[in-house]
Amino acid sequence: MAWNEPGSGDKDPWGNRGNGGPPDLDEVVRNMQRKLGGIFGGKGKTGGGNSSGQGGFGLGVILAIAGIIWLLSGIYIVDPAERGVVLRFGQYVTSTMPGPHWHLPYPIERVEVVNVEEIRTAELGYRSTGSRTGSTILSESLMLTKDENIIDLKVAVQYRVQDAAMYLFNVRGPDLILRQMMESAVRETVGRSKMDFVLTEGRSVVANSTEQLLQSMLDAHNTGLLITSVNMQDVQPPEQVQSAFADVVKAREDEVRQKNQAEAYSNDILPKARGQAFRIVQEAEAYKSQITAKAEGDASRFTQVVREYSKAPEITIERLYLDAMESVYSNSQKVMVDVEKGGNNVLYLPLDRMRSGSSSPARIDLDSLNYPGTDSSTKSSSSSSRDDVRSRGGR
Repeated sequence: MAWNEPGSGDKDPWGNRGNGGPPDLDEVVRNMQRKLGGIFGGKGKTGGGNSSGQGGFGLGVILAIAGIIWLLSGIYIVDPAERGVVLRFGQYVTSTMPGPHWHLPYPIERVEVVNVEEIRTAELGYRSTGSRTGSTILSESLMLTKDENIIDLKVAVQYRVQDAAMYLFNVRGPDLILRQMMESAVRETVGRSKMDFVLTEGRSVVANSTEQLLQSMLDAHNTGLLITSVNMQDVQPPEQVQSAFADVVKAREDEVRQKNQAEAYSNDILPKARGQAFRIVQEAEAYKSQITAKAEGDASRFTQVVREYSKAPEITIERLYLDAMESVYSNSQKVMVDVEKGGNNVLYLPLDRMRSGSSSPARIDLDSLNYPGTDSSTKSSSSSSRDDVRSRGGR
């Protein structure tokens, strides 16, 4: 038997019987309609003019609260690294600086907030991945140089938003436009350079030229972007000829190393040679001065001797003789023996002890010597002979 057939009672499909179940849905809707009608000026069951007045006042309060909330929704805050762009019905109105601001709420005006301090990166020839090297894109990295050689070049450009309004409205997809302009600028710069220059010392030059050219292109299209740096991540010849280029680079490095070693050797030898030559010249000059001074001194002394000789020849001759003998005897060992003329006695002299002494003249006292076979008279005669020699020497 169906639940709505006659005789089924107040049963329903949910098992409710009589008034013990939940209220009827239609009744709930009717009660809600009556309440809303009382608020907005309708007549309820009680009826009367006071209900209409209270309903109008409640509607005004609700509208006032809704208006205040709508106006407060126009308050917004711009962070220090951001700029706010105000649009009125989709048209640019103004740009706001960091801080709290207010605009006419939606749908009249809306605000686009752009981060102008964020450093963004655009990559050419590769894409950064979790690996160290990243993935290479040959369609972007292979470029033709001025001397018609192919190189594999990877470039990273860092940039930021300079003008938020230009960035949002002047071009469509400014980041994509920048990537396309970057590829064009890099290819133009590489196409004006030779391969050896790009592979060796020209990396910084290519990066600087690319930065200037790319910035001029962005400014010409009013993209509102500012290039902060251009970095050459890697530049290599194509993979098929990298081994040959590695040999060439190694040969160039060896050439530079050999030149540096030669220059170092030259810088070490030349100062020594110059110093030695200067020392020899100085020694020659000193020897020249010494010889010249000595010759001049000898000539002056000879002139003085000649002058004195002309005044007293005998005295000068004797003086020269004594000087010569003094010079000769001063450097030789001498033994002076005072023996009487005509004597035939044999003298015993300790020459070994006398030669081991000083170079000064050794004076021997004949009185202290032993003359074999002689007596005191002989000694006295010898002493007188010695005094005679001394007297002649003193003259």
